[in-house]
Amino acid sequence: MAVTITLSGPTREAQKRGSTPAWLRRASAALVALALLAGTYLVVAQVAGDRGIAPTASSADIEVRGIEVDVRAASGEEARQQAWQEAQRIAWQRVDGPPISDSQLSGMVSAIVIQRERIGPKRYIATLGVIFDRQRASRYLGGASQARSSAPMMLIPVTVSAGTYTTFEVRNPWQRAWAEFNPGRSRIDYVRPTGAGGDSLLLTFGQTGRRSRAWWSSTLDQYGAADVLIPIARLDHQFPGGPIRGTFTARYGPDNEFLESFELESDSPAGLAEMLRAAVERMDSIYEQALVDGKLRPDPTLRLGGSGEIDPALQRLIEIGRAIRARDAAAAAAAEAAATGQSSTESSATATPASATVSSYVVQFATPDAGAFDGALSSVRGTPGVRGVSVTSTAMGGTSVMNVSFAGSLDELAAALRARGFNVRQGANALAISR
Repeated sequence: MAVTITLSGPTREAQKRGSTPAWLRRASAALVALALLAGTYLVVAQVAGDRGIAPTASSADIEVRGIEVDVRAASGEEARQQAWQEAQRIAWQRVDGPPISDSQLSGMVSAIVIQRERIGPKRYIATLGVIFDRQRASRYLGGASQARSSAPMMLIPVTVSAGTYTTFEVRNPWQRAWAEFNPGRSRIDYVRPTGAGGDSLLLTFGQTGRRSRAWWSSTLDQYGAADVLIPIARLDHQFPGGPIRGTFTARYGPDNEFLESFELESDSPAGLAEMLRAAVERMDSIYEQALVDGKLRPDPTLRLGGSGEIDPALQRLIEIGRAIRARDAAAAAAAEAAATGQSSTESSATATPASATVSSYVVQFATPDAGAFDGALSSVRGTPGVRGVSVTSTAMGGTSVMNVSFAGSLDELAAALRARGFNVRQGANALAISR
């Protein structure tokens, strides 16, 4: 039996016009909206979630951790009190405090940190931490000797486990160990990002491998730091539930320079946190020693990457060098003039050209990546006649803008830049250059 389907007038007209049915248009719009919503969710998910660990110990008080106590007494509570007093005395000895009475010592303790404890009917076993109030303890320990002396150093802790390099993408034990570290007794001024929000996108392991001073200067400025410290923890699990071997490497600076490396081992995952706390303490000692040795000084090239301006001291040295060269050239010209019988006035007039007027010009330059940005700034600074360069706009992947102070006209600047290998387009009091 044949079935005949007759199309109505409007539908046939729609087919003739090649238009899409209404139901298909509505479905397409719904799919597009769903895709946009999913894309928005993915972008938000990259910075959302439980990522950050805020520093839990950021005071200037003096903290001593890892004190083992084992005390027996008539009751568990009495054993606990005696153990706490013993922990205070041990902590005071560790900070090289002078002999004082228990009552004086208790007056300087602001908190007891319980890292791990077990209480029995007549026994107390624990690992404790003791925090001394700095203001009250400084008169015995000497407050001046404990003062911080380093520039602000941003901390990027890197964890290497199972071939994965992690900083702040997910919460991890190495990040937590640094968050729980109290830098009160350290001479290093740590700037510890929490890892929340955009930290997980900006402060990745890839950032530690960058060499561009412009990128580093911009990043450090956001956190108010002068340089960067990169402590790396490589954790090797021997087998599930078994020992964990940690290899710890202290690095620093935008060039990821090596300082020192050491190894620690934990018998089981239960002791991992204690091993990492010990590693943080040792890392801090390494960085303090590097500070004493003069290695942990802020990289001076970082001050050139952000603004493009030369350091005033360096600029003064350049001016002195130019003055010395000019003096030597005048002396040589005077000697040559005396040898040929010319008067010193004539030779001086001949040897000393009239100084050109210094003008400021706008120069646009292509910056597809950080290397092109740094290369363009270096080349323009080295162009003869250029007196100064300052970046007014930075656009990685686009076109950045700088102001160039040049002793000469715009045409002369264009010719000088062409001699440096740039492709130059000239406009009204402005240039556009590229490679």
